[in-house]
Amino acid sequence: MSNHTRVLVPAALCATLLAGCGSQQGSPDAITVQATDDACTLSAASAPAGTIHFQVTNGGSQVTEFYLYGEGDRIISEVENIGPGLTRQLVAEVPQGGKYTAACKPGMQGDGIRSDFTVTGAAAAQDGAAAQAVTAYKGYVDEQAGEIEKLTGQFVDAVKAGDVERAKQLYAQAREPWERIEPVAESFGDLDPKIDGREADLEPGQEFTGFHRLEKDLWVTGLQPDSAAIADRLMADVRDLVAQSRTVELTPTGVANGAKGLLDEVATGKVTGEEEIFSHTDLWDFQANVDGAQQVITSLRPVLTGKDPKLLATLDEKFAAVNGLLGRYRDGEGFKPYTDLNPDQVRELAAAVDALSEPLSQTAGAVAK
Repeated sequence: MSNHTRVLVPAALCATLLAGCGSQQGSPDAITVQATDDACTLSAASAPAGTIHFQVTNGGSQVTEFYLYGEGDRIISEVENIGPGLTRQLVAEVPQGGKYTAACKPGMQGDGIRSDFTVTGAAAAQDGAAAQAVTAYKGYVDEQAGEIEKLTGQFVDAVKAGDVERAKQLYAQAREPWERIEPVAESFGDLDPKIDGREADLEPGQEFTGFHRLEKDLWVTGLQPDSAAIADRLMADVRDLVAQSRTVELTPTGVANGAKGLLDEVATGKVTGEEEIFSHTDLWDFQANVDGAQQVITSLRPVLTGKDPKLLATLDEKFAAVNGLLGRYRDGEGFKPYTDLNPDQVRELAAAVDALSEPLSQTAGAVAK
């Protein structure tokens, strides 16, 4: 474990980060969602298939999230990190009618406050550019899924062999492809917390498994009698996730929302140092999240070129700024421990992410025009 003092982002800065992607102008036809600590009230319980706009206002005292689920709690679309008093827009692409579920999650935990939501009819086929964008991004997801399985296998083998130093070297590498496609990975129900759950986020009675349990074993406690079993379970869960990812159905707005979700991961986890609290490999995750978000924009470039070239130019500029800052902290093929950064450097990174997050939040709306 590093002897450096852990660097935390001041609470005021975190609040600024979340507010930066907060109140937004949405569609005049948006379904409004009034979220409080004990209610989740939608202005309509149904909508025609196609692009559905939600405007979520948090009137409660806790940070909340809003989800639209399909069958089996498959995440159709989501918007996270809605602070008290803030309004966030969610653009959901739902091509097929059917029974869905809307949910607010005050405190961002548990099953949330749920209600039935019906989608009627069927949407028109995607135009050529949008369909090609989805195909391109699906190819990227498939590629990264293969990398997750391969690299996790190498990491698990090292853990089971008791080779602590090699396992430490492989840990951050194994997590990179996961972090690049995390919004897709999160859509598969309880696999995400099994694979990527943090100890601090465990609910009563929930077992600590996955990458972060092994991270703690490697950097803090030493390998435990059940570490090999935890590694085997991680490998099984990753294989299950990879198999499911091959069949995931993507939409242009869903892909765009995924880019914003990746930056939210940075803003609420990586930049605070909370994600990799034992290994301090947060900058690896940080870069992978940015890479994944940038790949979304690469896939959507033909669509955005036609619909909002000014937004595309802004995104290119802001991505370059974030990547430039991250490049300062490279160490060989990896990165310095996050605890090596001083508070001013952390604030500089946070500000760059905030500047990128705002135009990313507009991408789904631009794609849906």
